[in-house]
Order: sequence, then C-alpha cells, then structure tokens
Amino acid sequence: MNSYLIPANTKKSQLILGFFTKKDLIIFLVGCAWSFLMLLLVHSMSLPILILVLLPALVATFLVMPVPHYHNVLQLLTNIVNFYTNRRQYYWKGWSVYERFNQSNK
Repeated sequence: MNSYLIPANTKKSQLILGFFTKKDLIIFLVGCAWSFLMLLLVHSMSLPILILVLLPALVATFLVMPVPHYHNVLQLLTNIVNFYTNRRQYYWKGWSVYERFNQSNK
C-alpha cells in the first residue's frame, strides 16, 4: 500500500522562523516598534498610560498569535469577514440542455 501521510508541520517550514508570514512579521514589528517609540517619548509611567503605550504591541501580538486549525488570529478574522461579506446564497439552475440550445441559436 503506497499511501503517504502528510505531517502536521509541512507548512511550518515555509514560514519565517517557523512562525511568521511576511505580513505577520510586518504587523508584529510595526506594533512593537510603535510601542517602543511611545515608551521612549512618554515620561509618565502610570498604569493606564503604560497600558495605552503597550497596546499596539499587544494588539499586534494578538493578531499573529496561533489558533488551532488556522495559522493565526489574523487569518481567522479574515475568513470570518469574508464569510459574512461575500454572497452565501448560490443559485443553481441545474443542467439545462434547453438553455445551452437557446444560447447557441441566438
């Protein structure tokens, strides 16, 4: 029997550091860089200000965090948005010989 099993981590070798796609890496680096820049500029280190300063890094980390059966949360959110914004009602006329016949006679 010549059946091949595909390992669960076959796509992992195509990712940067086995974790990021290019888009994920850009999102993560921009979020972390923005938070680091804000840490350098803000001198008040109260807890609410610190949370606001670290918020871009936390959101970026959340977006690239892995989810079971998906690469990450960003891909999951993209799939959900595509599902609800695209047409979900498909009309099927069936196989109609007469329709093709009428189109070819026109």
